[in-house]
Amino acid sequence: MHDLATIGWARWFAAVENEDLPLLRELLDSGVDVGEVDGGLTLLQHAINVELDGHTQTGEPLHVDVTAYLLARGADPLASPLAGGSGSALHMAQIGGHWLAVSLIEAFVERTDVAPPLRKVPRRTCVA
Repeated sequence: MHDLATIGWARWFAAVENEDLPLLRELLDSGVDVGEVDGGLTLLQHAINVELDGHTQTGEPLHVDVTAYLLARGADPLASPLAGGSGSALHMAQIGGHWLAVSLIEAFVERTDVAPPLRKVPRRTCVA
């Protein structure tokens, strides 16, 4: 668990970093915007990074707990703080090899009609 004061992140980003779903739920229920941006990343982009880092550092299988929860709460997987949208959560998952998040996000986008058809991006393979 990270000390919030030393990392300088807002509480909601620390909740994602620590994969603390009960705290994240509490914060979102209290009015935190699911599309919040901190340090150039949306909450969903940060979740993708955390899930990939955890897999890489521990060798544990990839998972999408926080990603799925944020999508359920209305996070936009195609939103990007970068011009042109190249840094969306979907794009980050594709180039990072987070195949599980890519599958989840693609299915989410198809079912919710949040954007035009997805374009395929070459992926790095991440063994789970």
